[in-house]
Amino acid sequence: MSPLFDPAEFRLPAGIAHVCAGGETAFLRRHDAALAHYAEDKSAGPAGRQAQEAEVDRARDLVATAWGVARGDIGLVSSVAEGVSLLAESLDWREGDNVLVDPDEYPSVAVPFALRRGVELRMAPAGDPAALAAAADARTRVIAVSHVSYLTGVRHDLPAIRRVADAVGALLLVDHTQAAGYLPIRADLADFAFAATYKWLLGMTGTAIAYWNRARQPGWAPGTAGWHSIEEMGRPDYAAGLRLRPDAMRFTRGNPAHAAVYVLASALDYLGRFETAGVQAHVQALTTALHARLMEAGIPSTTPADPARHGASICIAHPRAAALTEALARHGVWAWNGRGRIRFSVHGYNGMGDVDRIMAALRAEWPG
Repeated sequence: MSPLFDPAEFRLPAGIAHVCAGGETAFLRRHDAALAHYAEDKSAGPAGRQAQEAEVDRARDLVATAWGVARGDIGLVSSVAEGVSLLAESLDWREGDNVLVDPDEYPSVAVPFALRRGVELRMAPAGDPAALAAAADARTRVIAVSHVSYLTGVRHDLPAIRRVADAVGALLLVDHTQAAGYLPIRADLADFAFAATYKWLLGMTGTAIAYWNRARQPGWAPGTAGWHSIEEMGRPDYAAGLRLRPDAMRFTRGNPAHAAVYVLASALDYLGRFETAGVQAHVQALTTALHARLMEAGIPSTTPADPARHGASICIAHPRAAALTEALARHGVWAWNGRGRIRFSVHGYNGMGDVDRIMAALRAEWPG
């Protein structure tokens, strides 16, 4: 199977299987023009600032279209960690409240709640909605979950988790970082959702997507803000009181990271050339093939074989994961190491030849 995206459109070295999309994807060459466009607008005075704000709105429109929501539901933060922290700061916590997370949840989703004094961080496997329901109670304020696990590649049943949250009156927070860019996103299932943009969305660090479900949570307001969060940006009347922006850009306390936004808009333009269902089918054909070949070789994976239960990553737990990842790199396989596992993450620029190269490298380096 050939790549879906033209590898020549990316900064991909020849002879390398770049299978670390779950950490960083390769950079699109078209982003050079996006960064140059930003540099021109930044240098163009007031008109250039207007152009930058127009590009922010264009990027928000592209995200909103992809996620099936309104532009006003989409804001920008510097990272998922900042967005989740803003949400954690905004809630009226009471002693004895709890937040429910998977024991292996990504730190950016769990840590902002873990550091709230008097709030219990309660654990239950996100892949088992019945276990989540058993752990939730009337004091559960938030259920926070990644759409796809960064650690194992498991895809979680968001509609089922939404029902658990509704049963106890909890907010549902979803991190789409390991899903956005190749899986369809049902943003409206969550009360709040976030996504980093430097992985399958093909952007860069510096900006992340923040989604506010205004239909479910119309009265939400951040607990901290800045000049960009309010309507009267130029000369606020502090004595009269401040009005927050009516849309999700109240998440954005200061200037958006405009250079990263230009790159994000460029990336979304590129991804818009492909049907999301087609990208999903392509990457999951590769992941299922890799999973099957690992099983044939006697190499166990922590990722479920069923593509309905995994994302675009196949993970292998091993005590020597770091050394093995370095050894694979010497064979031209760039995978992602960390937390005791090797993660192979594919995107549209990968093909079955990359699966062949992974297996050849593993056969050469796997401990007997």
